[in-house]
Amino acid sequence: MEQRKKIYFASDVHLGAPTISDPVAHERRFVRWLDSIKDSAAEIYLLGDIFDFWFEYKKAIPRGYSRFIGKLCDLTDSGIPVHFFTGNHDIWIFDYLPTETGITMYRKPLVRDFDGKKFFLAHGDGLTSFEKSYSRLKAIFTNPWAQKLFRLIHPDLGVWIATTWSRKSREKNLESHGSVFQGEQNEWLVVWSKEILKETHYDYFIFGHRHLAMEIDLKENSKLIYLGDWVAHFSYGEWDGQNFHLKFYKE
Repeated sequence: MEQRKKIYFASDVHLGAPTISDPVAHERRFVRWLDSIKDSAAEIYLLGDIFDFWFEYKKAIPRGYSRFIGKLCDLTDSGIPVHFFTGNHDIWIFDYLPTETGITMYRKPLVRDFDGKKFFLAHGDGLTSFEKSYSRLKAIFTNPWAQKLFRLIHPDLGVWIATTWSRKSREKNLESHGSVFQGEQNEWLVVWSKEILKETHYDYFIFGHRHLAMEIDLKENSKLIYLGDWVAHFSYGEWDGQNFHLKFYKE
């Protein structure tokens, strides 16, 4: 990593979410953050659910997001690698964004070494047995035939179905556990990470998905980082070459 260059992490921006009152202002805020880190960024990792919904038709993409997509192009054109993970809300990203903006796409967890520290990076969905019903649903969503069938639906209707589903899904999640820390024994990603550590060491597990902004000590030399979100926390992670910092964007 170049001297004085940092690595940034963010997740769960949920651009276009139906529960956000001013989606344009929401998008502008996130773009301003991306612009603010441009001069100091060696790499940027966007760990899922950046869009609240995304589906690429053969000749159409969801309306909006021009500022964000333009900023991705600006970053990659400047030589800054942008790593983009799909989450449970934007699982239907295909080839448009990588081709158009130059981002690198990931559909599975990624292991990276930064300055001698081992990082496990993932959105966090579908990793554990806690989400069995979601894992079954994800298998359907990632099925090529299911994707082809959905593509036959007119985009206006398809987007309406997806945003309605998104709202219902969020309401259900809030009823079951919400964005509230459940305690280390009940946080499934914490439990899962501790099991992984019995076989393989990681200095940092970095997750989105839970909409919690917090650091958890798994053992003396291993931490789990929940990146929070850009709906309530406006939080992000920063690796400065020696330490990981969980920060909050303020203008």
